[in-house]
This record gives sequence, C-alpha cells and structure tokens, in this order.
Amino acid sequence: MAYKITSQCISCNLCLSACPNDAVKMIDDRPWIDPNLCTNCVDTVYTVPQCKAGCPTCNGCVKEPTDYWEGWFANYNRIIAKLTNKQDYWENWFNCYSQKFAEQLSQRHQDEKAVSC
Repeated sequence: MAYKITSQCISCNLCLSACPNDAVKMIDDRPWIDPNLCTNCVDTVYTVPQCKAGCPTCNGCVKEPTDYWEGWFANYNRIIAKLTNKQDYWENWFNCYSQKFAEQLSQRHQDEKAVSC
C-alpha cells in the first residue's frame, strides 16, 4: 500500500528529502508520491514511512489503499475509533508530534518574515 499526499499538505517539501526511495516528486509545484516507487520504507533501515514521519501536518501524507476492501476496513476502523473515542497510542503520539512541529515551522516562517521586513 503506497502513501499519497493529501490536500492537508502545506508544501514544506520535507518529504522530498525524507524519502529513501526517491518516490516523492514535484508535479505542478506540489509533492506527489509515485506509487510504483513507494515501498512504505519496507526493506530500509527505517521502521516507519519517512514521508509520514517527517510531515508536520497530521494528514498531509496518508496510506492509499490498494484494494477496495482494505480501504473500506481502514475507513471503518477509523470511524469506529472516533465514535468510541479510542485512539491508537502511536497515532496519538504522531498527532502530538506533528502539531508541535507544525507550530515550530509556522513560528520559524513568521520569524523569517519579520527579519526580511
């Protein structure tokens, strides 16, 4: 199952250098993940997909189901988790980490604007 860049992407381009397989390409000034090159970082030194690990947004880079039922069950499990207020430990950690990273990135961007003015 390859990953894809969603509309939540803020075009920080961190995924370009993070991908060990060079699967992230720029198409019309937006990052795009080539599903033929994306291996979810399996058979690499990384234990998690690097595009998702380096993404400062919560949903800028998500798994793209390869078959109908895989996508259906992934969507079903996500909805059930929201309805029962259960959240995976690592998903919670990632959401917290990515939120803090996004805030730092935003602050850095504001600081750079203030210096240039």
